[in-house]
Amino acid sequence: MSYSFKIIFSIFVVTFLLSCDSNTILKDNYDIPDAKWFIKDTPTFTFEITDINVPYNVFYNVRNNRDYLYHNLYMTHYLTDEKGKVIHQHLDEIVLFDPITGKPMGEGLGDIYDHKVLAFKDFKFLKTGKYKIQIRQYMRQNPLVDIISAGVSVEKAVK
Repeated sequence: MSYSFKIIFSIFVVTFLLSCDSNTILKDNYDIPDAKWFIKDTPTFTFEITDINVPYNVFYNVRNNRDYLYHNLYMTHYLTDEKGKVIHQHLDEIVLFDPITGKPMGEGLGDIYDHKVLAFKDFKFLKTGKYKIQIRQYMRQNPLVDIISAGVSVEKAVK
């Protein structure tokens, strides 16, 4: 191996290791086919909690394009335990564009914007085990167009 290849490879490995976050339990997204999110499409994400002594934050991850017709997105989450019992649910409004100026919110590159929005904060799980979180869009349009992907992140709350 050449010296320059070793340096580039070392930089890549260090960058990769630094980008791993031990506080993140789950980060997963559902790619919406043809950017048409039907009401019947309810992505479900499974994760495991091994430490009940710390609180967790749960985030929505949404990717939309600039052509999205509304300034916001209503979504509901359903958090269930291993037995399928709903232990937390809520309808949330996610603001994707400034309602007055129309300026896109989130981080963007070209016509695509990513949003990471807090769904619920400092949640304490009572038991270790596997959990599922399901998300649904609650807009009046079916299908809802120009939402490219939606998902969730579950992270240990850092104090």
